[in-house]
Amino acid sequence: MPGLHFEEFEVGHVFHHTLTRTVTEMDNMLFSNLTLNPQPLHIDRHFCETQTEWGQPLMNSLFTLGLMIGISVNDTTVGTTIANLGMSDVKFPKPLFQGDSVHCTTEVISKRESKSRPDAGIVEFEHKTFNQHDELVAICRRQAFMKKKSAGG
Repeated sequence: MPGLHFEEFEVGHVFHHTLTRTVTEMDNMLFSNLTLNPQPLHIDRHFCETQTEWGQPLMNSLFTLGLMIGISVNDTTVGTTIANLGMSDVKFPKPLFQGDSVHCTTEVISKRESKSRPDAGIVEFEHKTFNQHDELVAICRRQAFMKKKSAGG
């Protein structure tokens, strides 16, 4: 299913994404190793059990950020994004652990016409991720450069 074009986004609309995902030890290990992140908080269970307040590994926060935005793509921007322009106000208010199941929402915060390209506009999203207890575990604002429908998309 194609993503929405710039004109189709309505400020204030909240998408409740139907895709959900249980995060795993393999996700944490692969992502941390692929990104050369040796942080024992993510890859060393014994360290976490004996030397942290959590008692278990935390999911890599950049994996969580990527998963949150990835879950949103199917409902919002697949095939209609020109580029991501930035992410801001990234926060992880509660830890995400291996074995937690996440669900996400995306709110359209603002949109404006591009000043440099008549075939595009900028949409700002606020993505939120919740665990299986509906606790907020991640939030960020993302600015995306989006195709206009009138541009032949």
